[in-house]
Amino acid sequence: MDQRTGDAREDHPPVSRRPPGTLRIGRIAGVDVLVRSSWLLVAALISVMYAPRIEEVQPGLGGWKYVVGVALAVLLYLAVLLHEASHALMAQRYGLPVSSITLHFLGGVTEIEGEPQSPRQEFGVSVVGPLTSLAVGGAAGALFLVMPHGLLQFLVGSLAVTNLIIGVLNLVPGLPLDGGRVLRAVVWKASGDPHRATLVAGWGGRVCALLAIGYPLVASLLFGRSPSLSTYLVAFIVAAFLWSGSTSAIASAHVRRRLPALHARALARRSLAVPHDLPLAEAVRRAQDAQAGSIVVLDASGAPSAIVNEAAVLATPEERRPWLPVSAVARSVAGITFPADISGESLIMAMQRSPASEYLLLDSDGSVFGVLVTGDVDRAFAAGR
Repeated sequence: MDQRTGDAREDHPPVSRRPPGTLRIGRIAGVDVLVRSSWLLVAALISVMYAPRIEEVQPGLGGWKYVVGVALAVLLYLAVLLHEASHALMAQRYGLPVSSITLHFLGGVTEIEGEPQSPRQEFGVSVVGPLTSLAVGGAAGALFLVMPHGLLQFLVGSLAVTNLIIGVLNLVPGLPLDGGRVLRAVVWKASGDPHRATLVAGWGGRVCALLAIGYPLVASLLFGRSPSLSTYLVAFIVAAFLWSGSTSAIASAHVRRRLPALHARALARRSLAVPHDLPLAEAVRRAQDAQAGSIVVLDASGAPSAIVNEAAVLATPEERRPWLPVSAVARSVAGITFPADISGESLIMAMQRSPASEYLLLDSDGSVFGVLVTGDVDRAFAAGR
């Protein structure tokens, strides 16, 4: 199975995050290619499953038939890598950073650190993978027809069949498959609403999951044969994969629909600017008199340099406050300064990049507008549910 992941685009170079049990085997167009240890299990399964057929095609191989099976597994996963690389290259063409390509038990995943900005981009990045698999399958199929009978023809034929299956299955219109993203692009283009498009494609994935889990029973009714245990197992794994991915997409769409209602300017607390050497007790008194919800510390030149941490103030005994400069309970605004007009998903992603309890908001002219408190954003988001 092929799957792409993505989140809101960040303004820094992508960094590959390598989970435990993952080996880096190279790079394609600057993108790390990773292989999870679960692939070894796949290679072993393919080797064992194909061994009788390999022995039939090329008798007398003995134990070497398992080696040929492993070679076939490598060949098939090279085709999966080509599928994923096409996703990565198309994403880079649209300016979307790509962190890594990972090969695993169910196939591969391309981690794209950004969301397509238009239906066209979504369609292009999504459809290129299945088309690549179909092209590889078609080319291998044509080569199969002109090759002499033997082991090499068998390997090419297996490559052809597998890629054609991968291409067709990944065009199934349901998330998290490529076909689900193609459906999302079409609905997005028709409705103009990317969140609605995600919901439609997510429900498409759930329908596909139900069809997958019911396939063994339907097949037994149509063909009059009881499916094997392995058929039920594969159907369950595929259904679980589809249901999990589609449910996650639906939940994400519901969350993102609420994000546009979050505006930093509307949520900001009124702030009071004070000198950095002012006693904390006096700063708190002035803020109370001005009914300010936050205190901004100014450096010697009069520029905002820090925000007083509310929790730190509450933790400071009142008898110490007259002797403690306000700067002692303040955090530097380096990296936590946002434009006052930031909102929606841009606001959430900026907060995720720079976790803090408070953020300084500046107007377009560089003046201090106020302070945004993380707790206020959380409460506003929860109230919009």
